[in-house]
Amino acid sequence: MIRTIGITKDQQLVKGFPIEEINNNHFEWYWVDFDCPTTEEELLLDTFFHFHPLAIEDCLLRLQRPKLDFYDDFHFFVIHRVNEELAAEEVNIFVSNKFIVTFHKNTAPEIDRVQNMLEKQPKNWERGTVYLTYQVIDKIVDNYFPLVYKIEDHLNALEDELNYQSNLNAMKIVFEFRSDLLDLRRTILPMRDLLYRILNSYRFSLNKSERAYFGDIYDHLLKLTEMVESNRELTADMRDSYMAMSSSRMNGIMMTLTIVSTIFIPLTFIAGVYGMNFDNMPELHGKYSYFIVLAIMILIVIFMLAVFKWKGWFKLFKP
Repeated sequence: MIRTIGITKDQQLVKGFPIEEINNNHFEWYWVDFDCPTTEEELLLDTFFHFHPLAIEDCLLRLQRPKLDFYDDFHFFVIHRVNEELAAEEVNIFVSNKFIVTFHKNTAPEIDRVQNMLEKQPKNWERGTVYLTYQVIDKIVDNYFPLVYKIEDHLNALEDELNYQSNLNAMKIVFEFRSDLLDLRRTILPMRDLLYRILNSYRFSLNKSERAYFGDIYDHLLKLTEMVESNRELTADMRDSYMAMSSSRMNGIMMTLTIVSTIFIPLTFIAGVYGMNFDNMPELHGKYSYFIVLAIMILIVIFMLAVFKWKGWFKLFKP
């Protein structure tokens, strides 16, 4: 589907006109949006607009890195939006003083919001295509925040439960969030680099007001980068805490087994000695030999438990 909006020289908005009428009307500037275009509509990038073949190739190939390319009569942006599944989707923008052409193979609600804003705020018409480009990028970047906040809220809630719920399922959730943060990081960092290039490029000239707008997007991306890195550190801390608790629990189990094994070593030795059926073993024929040996075994257990307690072994045991 192709959507069109044009601003005439007498500051009137015209919407939904065929692109063939672009050259017949005296527009101050116009916007053409390729929303999930068909194969025939994709051909118009070449046959009607005559964009550079390399730019068209970047539009048709899936997922290019966010970038800004300069051509003789237009600038070409590749930017990434993020859907609800945290998958990056490409949005391409061709912009000059006369036009802005957006191209995206997936539905982009941010584009719809910018178009609604444009229709309802005539004061922005005279700001031209660069301001409209800012609005598109700004809405896409703003859409990152709810996704990062959602992950952050889940991690904070999980961190509170981790002290009491040190289980494998909790760590599975942590690693899933860590993977989601990695996906967001792969989108946000290149977008941050793109905005840095926009602000510092002499070929994409910005006036003072426009530079302030794009600088605001850059600040948002810096904040997003810090949030993602902070949350990744939080997942790393939660992972380390889980490993420490698991190690402590395993140490407790090993301590229990060690104590039990150590106690039974002398008892097993005594039982083994008196389990030998030699004839010349005086203790075997004594009236109270059995009870004496049992008493010795009990005394050995009590003595060893007392030694373990004196050494503080039971303090290390945490079931």
